[in-house]
Amino acid sequence: MGRSLRIALLSYRSKPHGGGQGVYVRALSRELAELGHRVEVLSGQPYPELDDGVPLNRLPSLDLYREPDPFRTPRPSEFRDWIDVAEWATMCTAGFPEPLTFSLRAARHLLPRRNEFDVVHDNQSLGYGLLRLVKAGIPTVATVHHPIAIDRELELAAAPTLRRKLTLRRWYAFTGMQARVVRQLDGITTVSENSRRDITTHMGLPADGMAVIPVGIDPDRLTPPSAGQPRETDSVLAITSADVPLKGLVHLLEALAKLRTERPVRLTVVGTARPGGPAEIALDRLGLRDAVRFTGPVPEAELISLLQRATVVAIPSLYEGFSLPAIEAMACATPLVTTDAGALPEVVGTKAGLRVKAGDVGELTAALQLVLDSPSLAEQLGRAGRRRVLDSFTWRATAERTADWYAQTLERKGRPC
Repeated sequence: MGRSLRIALLSYRSKPHGGGQGVYVRALSRELAELGHRVEVLSGQPYPELDDGVPLNRLPSLDLYREPDPFRTPRPSEFRDWIDVAEWATMCTAGFPEPLTFSLRAARHLLPRRNEFDVVHDNQSLGYGLLRLVKAGIPTVATVHHPIAIDRELELAAAPTLRRKLTLRRWYAFTGMQARVVRQLDGITTVSENSRRDITTHMGLPADGMAVIPVGIDPDRLTPPSAGQPRETDSVLAITSADVPLKGLVHLLEALAKLRTERPVRLTVVGTARPGGPAEIALDRLGLRDAVRFTGPVPEAELISLLQRATVVAIPSLYEGFSLPAIEAMACATPLVTTDAGALPEVVGTKAGLRVKAGDVGELTAALQLVLDSPSLAEQLGRAGRRRVLDSFTWRATAERTADWYAQTLERKGRPC
């Protein structure tokens, strides 16, 4: 390894127990620090939970989407500057301001400290503020997990009315900014070959301008259940960061309803159903209120316990740029049923889970039934998943490859480590 690097790791929102951003920031910062680098995390709300030795610099937004009062109206005394005004005005006109306004706050904070860092690493805000750092000569790179334009297309396709489509186009207007910014940064990494292809398609960045560095798990924390810890029967687990069409949760609920005609199968969803959203509507339409539990965000220890107890983990997504839940399940030797969407085949491989066509409820039902009916198949899939994770997906490997990527980027910029 070269010299110790001074790294500013940026994340516009870092939900600690749901979604990949908070998990990514915590794990990558911890492993980089253990490799001997100095890492400082800068984040907006919700703030991440970081390990000892990694400082957190809070860059507060107006937190307009916080639970339990999203799209809230701030008090006049909460407005501190023009960035806050811009954030509020964008939300009032149906836009999503956080990637832009976080990047502006980050640039304002970092420019006076430009000599304190060797590299600034953005976690997919891709806001115009980053270009101020580039212009000032601060090496600035980013991770793009997948192009958000794909989320936009899937939501537009599922939108029931023209008014809803127009609102979604306004909400996702920030994707145009991200496509412009990503082409002007000093380096880009993504998490899978599939995401690299999609970034080229949707953001116009040549494939050879990106490094692929998969994310990982901590194999000492995420482990198979102990010998005296039997799995539950007829227990399906799903982990979803958002109740949106992209995650395919309604398809899973429809499969569950079919399975329930023959067995008392239960579904636990690590996540939240939006009031009046597609999952809530499906629960009532299918009569599944007594068979499905939404946990909301859970701490890591509870998530691991859920993974270790589940009979099978289902990932019914219509797209995944990587899928951290897949490798978390594999680390716990829990069998998977996934779709063939996005990077899932690349991540899961052919031996750790059964693969079905995305959006095909019949195939999803049959695959879940096969795993639920066959403990020996479930055990075989689980063992293969654990082996695959240990071989390919650990946070230490992610951090080592990321540090090498920093060094290559700095050398290209004439700042060798």
